[in-house]
Amino acid sequence: MKPVLPPVLATLLAALLAASPAVAAGYPESVAAAALKAAPVWDGHNDVPEQLRDRRKNLLNGFDFRDTTGTADPSAGRVAMHTDLARLRRGHVGAQFWSVFVSALLTDQQAVQAVLEQIDVTKRLIAAYPDELQYVTDAAEVAGAWKKGRIASLLGMEGGYAIGNSLGVLRQFRALGVRYMTLTHYKTTSWADSATDVPQHGGLTEFGKDVVREMQRIGMLVDLSHGSADTMRAALEAAQAPVIFSHSGARAVGDHPRNVPDDVLARMKANGGVVMVVTLPAYVSNTVRQWELERTAQRARLAALFVDAPDKAKAALADWEQAHPRPRARLAELADHIDHVVKVAGIDHVGIGGDFDGMDTTTEGLDDVAGYPNLFEELARRGYPQADLQKIASGNIMRVLKAADAYALAHRNDSPIESATTF
Repeated sequence: MKPVLPPVLATLLAALLAASPAVAAGYPESVAAAALKAAPVWDGHNDVPEQLRDRRKNLLNGFDFRDTTGTADPSAGRVAMHTDLARLRRGHVGAQFWSVFVSALLTDQQAVQAVLEQIDVTKRLIAAYPDELQYVTDAAEVAGAWKKGRIASLLGMEGGYAIGNSLGVLRQFRALGVRYMTLTHYKTTSWADSATDVPQHGGLTEFGKDVVREMQRIGMLVDLSHGSADTMRAALEAAQAPVIFSHSGARAVGDHPRNVPDDVLARMKANGGVVMVVTLPAYVSNTVRQWELERTAQRARLAALFVDAPDKAKAALADWEQAHPRPRARLAELADHIDHVVKVAGIDHVGIGGDFDGMDTTTEGLDDVAGYPNLFEELARRGYPQADLQKIASGNIMRVLKAADAYALAHRNDSPIESATTF
């Protein structure tokens, strides 16, 4: 026989369920689902264009972006791609910054050409799927794409070396539709220090500060991911409009130099910018980071030990990896980064920047772009209300892009900052 609730408790329970449809429908899943329906994910960084260059030499003939699950190539050491149209839909991705990235190992002039080719292939990919993707350049066009049920597609340029030390080239990239530029990548440039290279400038040179000022004058978002902590601070000093971190974590949670220290997070309140939290395991998890450091040390030791027998070094490293399996970053650790950004910077200054197709390993629960609902369910489980989830999903970056455009409009009559030709 089932227990019968006293009338007063039964009435109270009914009232609670009526007042909270999320509880009645199954909290936290329903809260996350409602948030993503109202405000789809606007992902700050996806490296599909890099995959098109590396895997296909920018040739789209025969490439099916509707399903890329069969694209693994073990002989080339490549995992299957993380992104396709079907999984973007399952992940509730409504807007995407596609990263037009090129290697920092290229010369300046090679990098300029390579970025132009990346812009071209990305625009061709978008045009090939007009019912699913829509090329957009501002916040109003993003909203328009959503009304048509399409994934708004914007361009973000990764690696400031690709302007060839020329503000004129920078302006032309903006004219081609590029909406943000990451000042550095993994190597320090002639004007900006990288988080993962030996610093040379104490952050930014005077030219680097001019790059920040000119980017904001023309409405290009300044992306501080990959920059050193001093580069972040110098850019914030020069900035007059909101900046972004397109794919970075909180350093207090994941102790990697690529992540954002607390003093910089605190300054995001005054700046108005947004930290789009990355999913790459070594940035998410200290356990993964430590494993990678130990593997790097082991590889160097074995290379020195078997300097005359590289096959033995390779086999010994494989034995070490078998005895020390790579750990996985956990979804809860990723949520911890979001919690920390919210704690220090505030709920208005956090977003999502997956870095999918720019990594070989993934965070548990986020194996590809289809996994975003898992993250939002975890956040709802931690008590984030629907309104805050909507800010994280896309509301905050929408506000930042509008602010950048408003700043550019207000300064449209300012004279361009000039830079001398370097060759």
